[in-house]
Amino acid sequence: MSGGAAAAGRRRSKRLRRRLSKAGQVLIGIVVLIWTVLPLYNMIEVALRPKDAVFSGDLFPAHPTLIGFWDVLTENYWYLTHFWHEMGNSLYIGVATALLTLAVGTMASFVIARMRIRGAWAISNAALLTYVIPMSFLAIPFYRVMQDYGLGDNLWAVILVEVTFATPYAIFIFTEYSASIPIALDEAAHIDGAGPWGIYWRIYLPLMAPAMVAVGTYALLLAWNEYLYLYLLLSSPGNMTVPVALGQFLNSDEAPWNLMMATAVVYALPPVVIYYAFRRYMSTGLTMGGVKG
Repeated sequence: MSGGAAAAGRRRSKRLRRRLSKAGQVLIGIVVLIWTVLPLYNMIEVALRPKDAVFSGDLFPAHPTLIGFWDVLTENYWYLTHFWHEMGNSLYIGVATALLTLAVGTMASFVIARMRIRGAWAISNAALLTYVIPMSFLAIPFYRVMQDYGLGDNLWAVILVEVTFATPYAIFIFTEYSASIPIALDEAAHIDGAGPWGIYWRIYLPLMAPAMVAVGTYALLLAWNEYLYLYLLLSSPGNMTVPVALGQFLNSDEAPWNLMMATAVVYALPPVVIYYAFRRYMSTGLTMGGVKG
């Protein structure tokens, strides 16, 4: 009986530990959820407030209004007079960064992984060493380089910087992902008369589509969320992007916080749509790139 009682006590103790563990996980999940959602909620609720009620202290606006979003979409404020042009600049930088990153990354990974060159692993690892130095430390050198090459206050200066930081990650993911593609396909195409360019274009790229979607989305979002290099390398109003324009809202005597938050919400919508549109492909591409080697 004493042995049975001891076993029953151990079972109760295990159940209690499991319940406490689950309760702890739920508590941590709730804290993380609140920590993540609270800034987003604050941004949206401020955007829904009238200008004179931004600092009312209410948890939710008493009289929510969409006038802030309307002012943003219609450019009905002197800091918003070029909003759609600035949005176009941001989109141009993001798309160009994604396309160039895909081009450089797939070509480099094709040579490293499929052409069987000597020391390929060293090339791949050397590219990743660029992440040892933080982006902010390279801001002044990049500024000097772009000025020397005549790219001061040019959208392509930012594009080249973003491609520089996105390409090493792209090469790593593509190189690892390409290990899941049988090399026999390349050999068969070569026997049929295809050269390296034909193999790359007709076999390699189609099979790399999931990884390309993942890396292309990553590169676009990297450029979309950039601020430091946009602020440093672009100065004229015609080349300004939305993140830099948002910073100028604080230069006025009376900062319109509701319009600032409404602009931020509108600017955040495209990457959200892009992410959820390609989420399935992103998970596939990144997972394969992480486990193949």
